[in-house]
Amino acid sequence: MLYVKIALIKQDLKHKTTQTMRLRKLISFATEAITAGLAFAFVLLLLFKPEAFEGRPTVEFVEAPASQVGTADTGMISYARAVETAAPAVVNVYTRKVIAQRSNPLFDDPFFRRFFGDRIPAPQKQMENSLGSGVIVNDQGFILTNNHVISDADEIEVLLHDGRSTAAAIVGADPESDLAILKIELPDIPSIIFGHSESLRVGDVVLAIGNPFGVGQTVTSGIVSATGRSQLGLSTFENFIQTDAAINPGNSGGALINTAGQLVGINTAIFSRSGGSQGIGFAIPVSLAKGVMKQIIEYGRALRGWLGVEVQDLSPSLAESFGLGEMGGALIAGVQAEGPAASAGLQPGDVISQVNGNGINGSRSLMDAIANNAPGTVLSLNVFRQGQQLQIETIIGERPQPQE
Repeated sequence: MLYVKIALIKQDLKHKTTQTMRLRKLISFATEAITAGLAFAFVLLLLFKPEAFEGRPTVEFVEAPASQVGTADTGMISYARAVETAAPAVVNVYTRKVIAQRSNPLFDDPFFRRFFGDRIPAPQKQMENSLGSGVIVNDQGFILTNNHVISDADEIEVLLHDGRSTAAAIVGADPESDLAILKIELPDIPSIIFGHSESLRVGDVVLAIGNPFGVGQTVTSGIVSATGRSQLGLSTFENFIQTDAAINPGNSGGALINTAGQLVGINTAIFSRSGGSQGIGFAIPVSLAKGVMKQIIEYGRALRGWLGVEVQDLSPSLAESFGLGEMGGALIAGVQAEGPAASAGLQPGDVISQVNGNGINGSRSLMDAIANNAPGTVLSLNVFRQGQQLQIETIIGERPQPQE
């Protein structure tokens, strides 16, 4: 009986030993498999992600679908639609001018000409090229640009946004506002939509489109920095929109548009020490350009009212000497014989304080008030003469065209 119990115990121990050995083999196999897997993963990571061992972060980002990038539908600010609306109507203007130039400036000296006479070589003719921009205003092919872009040009070529080019003819020009009208003959001509420059506010976003430095059509953006800028010495009649949108040589005559793609100004000039844009550019408001353009197309010239007087600003000391106190106005320094002012009885020493009930605060204010009316218009003038207030009516004439 004892022998049987010992045999059973041995058999049970043998069975447990066998199970232990199997468990050890299973654990050993699992450990080797895990170790091999980790080693394999390490090798893959080393091959394909070496930066993980160099202490550099992995850059991850979410990219939007290509169809949504930069579109207005996403709520992002983009002026692409405004540019798409206006850009086809903005053209590059290339001009050529033949100039005569002597090989040595001394040949123009009277002393040399006196002693050498006919032996002085004749001036050599050279072709001078310049560039600018313009805006097609209607499907008839009329183009609005600056007078200084096409002044004295012998040949004018216009390059459209779609790649077509053609010669252009000058319809007329107005040096006093620095505006000019060209005409081209092409089918299917795009044109721009006119906006309302008088509703512009300081801070409004505007875009300048033109051909700076001849690199091709370029768009720059900025804001309206100021309106009604004058007395800059750029032209006779000034009422400029100031903007910080980059305007460079070649932009002259190009479009200043709002965010709806509508024309609000004609880019004209910059203030710069370097010749490039420094954030101070000027554009002629479309409200002024429209009137000049209409007159040039219909009459061949700009029609402005004219009074026929020489005026000067009324300084505080002059106002005091005339006994005017705080009253503003413009002092008549001279009256042209047989002019509208002379016919109305105006005299030197008169002070014009109002035109049709609108106050006058200087010589330029008076000139603008008269010029903004068509020739033949009857104007009512409030005049201060030797301590008396007079009301004089006059029929204004046409302002003489400036001499070239």
